[in-house]
Amino acid sequence: MKIQKLTREAFAAFGDVITKEGAHHYPINDGTTERFHDLARIDVTDAHGKPLVSLFQGQPRRLPLEVKIMERHPLGSQAFIPLSQNPYLVLVAPRGEFTPRGLCAFLAQAGQGVNYAKGVWHHALVALYEVSEFIVIDRGGVGSNCEEVRLGEPVIISETDLNGARVCSPPPE
Repeated sequence: MKIQKLTREAFAAFGDVITKEGAHHYPINDGTTERFHDLARIDVTDAHGKPLVSLFQGQPRRLPLEVKIMERHPLGSQAFIPLSQNPYLVLVAPRGEFTPRGLCAFLAQAGQGVNYAKGVWHHALVALYEVSEFIVIDRGGVGSNCEEVRLGEPVIISETDLNGARVCSPPPE
């Protein structure tokens, strides 16, 4: 599987890219701070949910990576904001019934976070090379907000895939 560059446009079907690049911004605090405004649609209030802010510490994954399980959160979005300067992989598939042919892979760089839209299939955190820390904003509250699907046959992502690129065109819902 070829991995593509993470951009707002390429990722739009799956959620938001959290980055200051291309964001609406303006000075605040008497000009001492630049505010990059409204970077992600945090959507966690279904079934009386509330926002949670957590710190995740991801152990680096070795490549080749066998993608065996994907998950989704039907009641809320889930945002990952890296604190480390390490790249990481983002593996997603469109909402609806999971199909491996809809799987897309993105390489996120330092300064890029992602916000998975409600119901978008994604892989668990895939830190690369070093232990990496992330602030995670997701939904807390009653109700089951995590569904998993086991792939019949694993999808393999190799080190050479990191150097390739493909245009990801997920099938329509």
